[in-house]
Amino acid sequence: MSPRNKLDLIIESALLVAQTPLTLQELADLFDIDKPSKNQIKQSIDILNKSYVNRSFEIIQVASGYRIQVKNGYEEWLVKLDKQSTTRYSKAFLETLVIIAYKQPVTRGDIEGIRGVSVNPQIIRNMIEYEWVKVVGHKDTPGKPELLATTKKFLDYFNMQSIKELPQVDEITE
Repeated sequence: MSPRNKLDLIIESALLVAQTPLTLQELADLFDIDKPSKNQIKQSIDILNKSYVNRSFEIIQVASGYRIQVKNGYEEWLVKLDKQSTTRYSKAFLETLVIIAYKQPVTRGDIEGIRGVSVNPQIIRNMIEYEWVKVVGHKDTPGKPELLATTKKFLDYFNMQSIKELPQVDEITE
């Protein structure tokens, strides 16, 4: 087995067993000797993806690293494997999440001002529990309200590398 092929197989194996996305550094740290460069790892990922062209999965990059996932188009069948009901989010939860994503950092008061109704504290607690939102500071106003922003886990969940990948507001209204 060539060193190039062995590197590809090690990277593929690591991504298959990893519970979370792996960074280039984490992949490089798998090696004690003959540590590959980040560029070599990227080349291996490209080679692997080319070999997956006729497969149902691919390696994608999200905010916190690389992961193997099923390509789009197989949801109709795969959803039947999930014995639990799909998580459904309330309109209030989704509206709050969208406001945080687009206006971050934002306070609960800012969210209430935009939505026109008070925010149930449980909604924000749930977002923090999912690790989609975190407190990034406090606004320098009376009461020092918490400033909320999205996390890498939020980006990972929605298959984004950066918050800049959110659709533009004018795209949404169309």
